[in-house]
Amino acid sequence: MTQTTAPKHTVLNDSHRALGAKMVDFGGWDMPIHYGSQIDEHNLVRKGAGMFDVSHMTVVDLHGERSREFLRTLVANSIDKLKKPGKALYTCMLNERGGIIDDLIVYFLAEDFFRLVVNASTRDKDLAWISRHAEAFGVQVSERDDFGLIAVQGPDARGKVLGLLAEDDRARIDKLAKFTATDTHTTDGTPVFIARTGYTGEDGFELVLPQERTVAVWEALLAAGVKPAGLGARDTLRLEAGMNLYGQDMDEDVTPYEAALGWTVSLDEGRAFIGRDVLEQQQASGVPRQMIALVMDDRGVLRHGQKVLTDRGEGEILSGTFAPTLGKAIAFARVPAGEIALGHAGNVRVDIRGKEVPVRVVKFPFVRDGKAQDGVLE
Repeated sequence: MTQTTAPKHTVLNDSHRALGAKMVDFGGWDMPIHYGSQIDEHNLVRKGAGMFDVSHMTVVDLHGERSREFLRTLVANSIDKLKKPGKALYTCMLNERGGIIDDLIVYFLAEDFFRLVVNASTRDKDLAWISRHAEAFGVQVSERDDFGLIAVQGPDARGKVLGLLAEDDRARIDKLAKFTATDTHTTDGTPVFIARTGYTGEDGFELVLPQERTVAVWEALLAAGVKPAGLGARDTLRLEAGMNLYGQDMDEDVTPYEAALGWTVSLDEGRAFIGRDVLEQQQASGVPRQMIALVMDDRGVLRHGQKVLTDRGEGEILSGTFAPTLGKAIAFARVPAGEIALGHAGNVRVDIRGKEVPVRVVKFPFVRDGKAQDGVLE
């Protein structure tokens, strides 16, 4: 008889249930998929402010004099782009084959202190990989499971959060640049590590705070008029914004160049990061596969695993969904490498239950600042 492990709960689990959330197992965590209407929650974030429980994400602190040197070898982007404390960097952590172990954010807090935020589903392998390679540099690796995380996203999100912060700190936090973080505290003294980052394509803050204060801050946000949003809206928002999902759009058998993440690779001189030799070979000779963005003008939904037909061969849909902001189905697909004309329906088709449906190839992202990008809507 096979035993199944019960999903883990974040500190906000009871809060979700009290709000009537529909709960699902997400990567071993009991998480809210929606609180009544996924589309309403999506639109709320695009037009106002919504908040997500992201406490299932893993915060890892690195301490040690050689932390920067260690990160130079661990990740594909250049950690030396981080010159001022508080700056953040999006990057991939690769295996020796150039495959993506995980995508993550690195925060530079001091020369001997960096903070990583990695995906929930990859927690165990990430911690094992980081710890294994940190040992040679004398870097201490600490999982911060004492934290809760709340993401507040949307055009009105920053204003809602600022209203909860200590009055003498609001002006400073209001000036926080994108992809930057700092320490602050709420009006009742709760310490908060606040980052102007997110996973929706909208402005906002991600709050890292003591687990024992997470429920109180969640309730204060509710009282301030911020409504909760579930993983369903988070997924449609990030796909519209052209953001990859680990395990669906990339994994250990996919390199950054095959996942449209070449912009996160820095082949800076003299830096021997793990997987670099494979990426150099791909840069020189070209990648066998590429990731493209698709829009379907016919009715229907594009779904993971559907076959994609091109003049150069077959590929498949990675992430696919109905995009509420656009009123159309959109998707990422991985197909054989080669030039594909933008915008012409018919040169790429998707096999939907045996019928070849034409789709258009467009540029990433589909939506920016709440509006469809050029060429996405005809």
